[in-house]
Amino acid sequence: MKLLHVYAGNLFGGIETLLVTLAKEHSLCMQMQHHFALCFEGRLATELRSLGAEVHLLGNVRVSRPWTVWRARLQLQELLRQERFDVVICHSCWPQAIFGSVVRANHLPLVFWCHDVLNGRHFLERWAKLVSPDLVIANSRYTQAAVPKLYQSYSETLYLPVACADIGDGASIRHAVRNELNTPDDAIAIIQVSRLERWKGQTLLLSALGQLRDIPNWVCWLAGGVQRPHEAEYLQELEAQAQSLGIAERVRFLGQRADVPRLLAAADIHCQPNTGAEPFGIAFVEALYAGLPIVTTAIGAAVEIVDDSCGRLVAPNDIDALSQVLGSLIANPAERASLAAKGKLRADYLCNPQKQITQLYNLLSQVVEHEAVA
Repeated sequence: MKLLHVYAGNLFGGIETLLVTLAKEHSLCMQMQHHFALCFEGRLATELRSLGAEVHLLGNVRVSRPWTVWRARLQLQELLRQERFDVVICHSCWPQAIFGSVVRANHLPLVFWCHDVLNGRHFLERWAKLVSPDLVIANSRYTQAAVPKLYQSYSETLYLPVACADIGDGASIRHAVRNELNTPDDAIAIIQVSRLERWKGQTLLLSALGQLRDIPNWVCWLAGGVQRPHEAEYLQELEAQAQSLGIAERVRFLGQRADVPRLLAAADIHCQPNTGAEPFGIAFVEALYAGLPIVTTAIGAAVEIVDDSCGRLVAPNDIDALSQVLGSLIANPAERASLAAKGKLRADYLCNPQKQITQLYNLLSQVVEHEAVA
């Protein structure tokens, strides 16, 4: 089965991580040949090429410049004519809106991979709604519940395949990372790895830690770099907040990192107190694989990933509750160890790459076979 993933490619987050995983783990299902059509050069294209994946560039697209849309559609049209794909997957509403009609015009099976919660009101969603897919793949039950607001197409939930990172000697890596980050080996490192978006809850995390300023021996690592102008403004606010709370010397702003598995291996607690609902949460799964207890808010798909066996859920925007949970974990190594012991099993149960990629193949096979019969 030859399939084409269509996406923008100008940022790097959860969708990009999925696409890299599919390229990296292609040997788990040799029946699928993954190709990638991107509009922008960037980290995603670079990482895919480094894995030997076929990357096709469609050209930079700006919706405000209709000629760029038209030009990219022509590029996709030519690619579909040359390569003869069995199925095309549009990841999110942006590529579905721009390229869905081209796929349909070429009479190819079209799959929409839903990575966000839909409301049917945004102009991109209304545009994407004009072309109905043959199948909608949702990254969580929470996301799937909103699909009918856009499509009546058949939908399935597929948790994203997430691999357990092989980092080698964990003890030596822990020591090396902590040395790099000016963090004592015996300090309790609380890490958040996410985009610099306000709804990811960095502000709440700092506020909760501000209440724990008198508790010694903890540090906070915030990993995530500026990708857009509003994120630069947010980063400045976070730095100022840490100063005003009197914890600036204990907070490390790490920027964009390509070594997240190393960071997780050197940390003790993963905390991402979202104020908005997470559609899935690859960061949670990666942290579970790393053996970290998870602290997050009980909204969105987080409740599908984190349970009492591996983490703690708190109410959204409840700084006091968040502070109490973090304080308890900082002070109680036995509690941390108990939660960490179940993390890998939980992550593997939900997101084992072999199982999830095989399920993806089965779903796509049904679409291809249905199209062949029709």
